[in-house]
Amino acid sequence: MTTSRSSAGTFRHIPLRPFGRVVEAPGGDARISDIPVDELARWTHESRVLVLRGFRLLETQEFADYCRLWGEVLKWEPGEVIDLVVEENPRNYLFADGDVPFHWDGAFVEADPRYFFFQCLEATPGVGGETVFSDTTAAYRDADSDLRDVWSRISITYTTEKMVHYGGEITERLVAQHPSTGVPVLRFAEPLDPAVYKNPVQAAVHGIDGAMAEEFLASMAERLHRPEYCYAHDWRKGDIVIADNIALVHGRNAFSGPTNRHLQRVEVI
Repeated sequence: MTTSRSSAGTFRHIPLRPFGRVVEAPGGDARISDIPVDELARWTHESRVLVLRGFRLLETQEFADYCRLWGEVLKWEPGEVIDLVVEENPRNYLFADGDVPFHWDGAFVEADPRYFFFQCLEATPGVGGETVFSDTTAAYRDADSDLRDVWSRISITYTTEKMVHYGGEITERLVAQHPSTGVPVLRFAEPLDPAVYKNPVQAAVHGIDGAMAEEFLASMAERLHRPEYCYAHDWRKGDIVIADNIALVHGRNAFSGPTNRHLQRVEVI
């Protein structure tokens, strides 16, 4: 544990495992704007996931306006701030109470967000629904040179039914470079079984023999789910989370109890 000081006071830094950081504010009444954006961005790049506790939650428009300090805010059909709640009859698996496989945000838009911000308005800890982050920079770092060479030749075409503002078809190289840190990252989303997930994503692999595609998809999913690469965040009311959408893929564990959790999300390009 370490501390940092600013004009707003002293903040306590608590490391998470295997990556991530909690920053706690004294008194529970700080504002996120008390800490300069460039400092928070540096902490986010260092930690990949930054959990802020003891900070005031923001009103919906205030939340979007704050995120604009970081860059251009991605606007979806419902608006800049997306309410993430479990729905009774969801059209998309993201709003169901089951698990959400690994993906990165903004895959089917023109510009991938660099950061995504959450604030938790309501939550019941210990009932599942944890957001799980996987550090693709570590997964790439630990792979041997032969496997990296195979990965360098692979691209994947993802398709999903277009529903209003989301969906279509994209093709992405598996290995990319982080625009801020320069380190290699993996752009991977797990294909989904249409018998299980509403509005699922399909994946077609290029650059390897077709007979090896299914084995590759399964092995990549298994690798990214390994405990040494994953941090599962069990939400508390009042949490503000900033995550690196380029370095990470993320998903969600299924709920095992009450599904009253209410998150708000903003994505910054």
